[in-house]
Amino acid sequence: MPTDTDTLTELFEEHRPMLLGVAYRMLGRTADAEDVVQEAWLRWTAADRAAVREPRAFLVRITTRLAVDRLRQAQARRESYIGPWLPEPLVTDFGPAAPDTAERALLADSVSLAVLVVLESLSPLERAVFVLREAFGFPFGEIATALDRSEAAVRQLAGRARRHVDEGRPRYDVDPAERRDLTEHFLSAATGGDLGALLALLAPDVRLVGDSGGKSKAPLRIIESADKVGRFLAAVTQGGEALYEVRFLELNGAPAVLVLADGKPDSVFQVETRDGRVQCVYIIRNPDKLQGLGGPADA
Repeated sequence: MPTDTDTLTELFEEHRPMLLGVAYRMLGRTADAEDVVQEAWLRWTAADRAAVREPRAFLVRITTRLAVDRLRQAQARRESYIGPWLPEPLVTDFGPAAPDTAERALLADSVSLAVLVVLESLSPLERAVFVLREAFGFPFGEIATALDRSEAAVRQLAGRARRHVDEGRPRYDVDPAERRDLTEHFLSAATGGDLGALLALLAPDVRLVGDSGGKSKAPLRIIESADKVGRFLAAVTQGGEALYEVRFLELNGAPAVLVLADGKPDSVFQVETRDGRVQCVYIIRNPDKLQGLGGPADA
């Protein structure tokens, strides 16, 4: 291992995107992920160089263990969270990190709101194994070392996590062009107060999940059925096009709508689709989760 500061910094920065990716998928919040990676940096600079044989393995091990500890604390806090909890929206631009269409689809799926919500049902260790294995393809032996568990134990954790995710994850279409098209039609119908057009876009068993954390107006319970979701959206968005600025962007690997009021983020809408209809509507209005989305349109 090198010891000069410049080389240590270069090595860390080389792996930073992956470390942030691991931490975000573990925690569902960019601020928490950044805190974990910063702590990993401090431990990296203070580490005994003679004991570090493989930088990537060392950094993944430290980041994962820090994320597991923080997730245990976060899960306790979320028990008192007001209303449904959704992950903090993440602007996704995989760029050259995913040159392959299939690889990009895998990365997008692993960071989708639907998957991250299901991951909340896993134990911290199950979640760590799932993230490292499914999203980043780490071998079981390397995951076992990172978590200080036997490889057999890690394989058991992986099996349980995969079953829980498969059982809990709804089946949605992933075609980005179709989702973008449906999102545009959905927004137009909702803001235009056209209940008939809106109902035509909604699946009969559509669900609406709103996250405000008690800090702004949003449903405190999940709304279900096309009639209830349609009437709620028509009521809260009617005339909104005259009051707000609307931007389309990619969040968590899929098209989304950012609504700004007086130039500041007010809410995020994202829809999940299946068979040409909206199956789930996510609305995030907790201002703490929207702070990173208010930059200039061309930023």
